Amino acid sequence: MIFSNEAQFMASSGDFSCKILDLSLNGALLTLPEGYVPLKNDPASLNFYLPGSDIKITMEVEVRHVEEGHLGVHCRQIDLDSVTHLKRLIELNLADEDILYRELEQLTHEED
Repeated sequence: MIFSNEAQFMASSGDFSCKILDLSLNGALLTLPEGYVPLKNDPASLNFYLPGSDIKITMEVEVRHVEEGHLGVHCRQIDLDSVTHLKRLIELNLADEDILYRELEQLTHEED
């Protein structure tokens, strides 16, 4: 799901602000956080609030790829409440349920 939301990316090297550009239950495409030096398979946490609510989503992720100012992360773990809210958000924004389970490589970033 094309998504634009501020997020916190917490890696072993520090906490960074970023923007989520695309999102699925399997991972996310982020703007590359300023000052973060990515390492493939680097574990991190991704936290964000659902738009217009106080519902916080927390995903345990790992870095999968970096290119052109974007960071692709794979979701390794997500708590039940977060996955329930995230799945509902994605379902409300999509006509095709199969898109929920896209692999990370299928996440896209469309230029404005």
